[in-house]
Amino acid sequence: MTFLVIVLPCPDCLGRRLGPRLLGRGDDSGNLIKDFYKILNQVNTEEIPDGLKLPDSFSQLVSEMKNSQYDAKTFAFMLRAMMEKLEKEIRESKFAELMNKHFAASSIPKGIHCLSLRLTDEYSSNAHARRQLPSPELLPVLSNNSYYHFVLATDNILAASVVVSSAVQSSLEPEKIVFHVITDKKTYAGMHSWFALNPVSPAVVEVKGVHQFDWLTRENVPVLEAVENHNGIRNYYHGNHVAGANLSDTTPRTFASKLQARSPKYISLLNHLRIYLPELFPNLDKVVFLDDDIVIQRDLASLWEIDLRGKVNGAVETCKGEDEWVMSKHFRNYFNFSHPLIAKHLDPDECAWAYGMNIFDLRAWRKTNIRETYHSWLKENLKSNLTMWKLGTLPPALIAFKGHVHPIDPSWHMLGLGYQSKTNIENVKRAAVIHYNGQSKPWLQIGFEHLRPFWTKYVNYSNDFVRNCHILDS
Repeated sequence: MTFLVIVLPCPDCLGRRLGPRLLGRGDDSGNLIKDFYKILNQVNTEEIPDGLKLPDSFSQLVSEMKNSQYDAKTFAFMLRAMMEKLEKEIRESKFAELMNKHFAASSIPKGIHCLSLRLTDEYSSNAHARRQLPSPELLPVLSNNSYYHFVLATDNILAASVVVSSAVQSSLEPEKIVFHVITDKKTYAGMHSWFALNPVSPAVVEVKGVHQFDWLTRENVPVLEAVENHNGIRNYYHGNHVAGANLSDTTPRTFASKLQARSPKYISLLNHLRIYLPELFPNLDKVVFLDDDIVIQRDLASLWEIDLRGKVNGAVETCKGEDEWVMSKHFRNYFNFSHPLIAKHLDPDECAWAYGMNIFDLRAWRKTNIRETYHSWLKENLKSNLTMWKLGTLPPALIAFKGHVHPIDPSWHMLGLGYQSKTNIENVKRAAVIHYNGQSKPWLQIGFEHLRPFWTKYVNYSNDFVRNCHILDS
């Protein structure tokens, strides 16, 4: 009888431990596993040896095991070092992905930029593009409270066209719809051209630039001028978002939230305009204020019939859902409760509510000090170097409207289509207004493909300007 004898040069070699099993001489797998656990625990508490050369692949690891006859401890160190290297690479890749997504969300797509430029050029060369909006005979409608008045503040012409078109097409009484579209000075000509050349009759559309409101003076909005021009604030929103950040102590989700909070839109005057609605529209009693990343899928006339019970702001609450990104938000999610002023005046468990589709009672609003409260807290946050809150216009509004909000049914306003790829499609179909809040806007390449059609169905692809600018070409 011939016996195979294995002689190993080291007492702890894996071959020695595995040899008896390979030869069929007994089953000591239990002991082997216990020994290996012991080695793993030991390796987990020790520093990885300097100069440990790591293989580039699993097959290379197996090859080196055969050739170098690693002892069990070295093998365990190799596994640990390879896994830590892989985890680091995955983590760095995730942060890079989040940064790229942030830049994509903050940039203007080429097609939308083209649309604005071409329509601006049309304004200067085509008298029809400069025609008065609305026509003179319809001017009294702008202050007629028997109509349904919508306010939309945006510098995105394509997004504005979708909001207006979806509202008109979903309305049972489109002849009673009035849209007040507010834009900035650089976009005014292009925005005016679009609605002059693409009327949504029988609805009425007014386009105004912020420069055309006599009330919007430096004296009336000094805090917002400070927000836009303060170097520290501008650097926070436009500067290097990675410099100074300790990514090793930050989860990708926390980093994503911080990036979202540093969107340049949060220091735009257009984003703060909603706090001045009573002054901008002194003759109106009720308005629905809309964000530009929404789509209207149902007639909204019933919003004007909701009894707000003396409150100012009819809004969907965002603290009673299950998803963590959108519908489980309390004040603690927006404010720094380690700041003494925040801790003194606010309750971390108070329910938050959503901007994006709000019914405002301007008569009730004019009896309050909401605007003054908003300005006061903005000043405090500026003085504290943004240590009270980071994220945009909602936190000061949560404070200013405190006690002035009436919750409305969540079916009026479905949020999160720019955050969550797993959004329930049936819920989307049922919602009166769907909101692509978040980075993945439907007009961006990073938008979710299965949610985009709810938005693109209202894009006029037959329009020459849209076609020539190759809007959303695949």
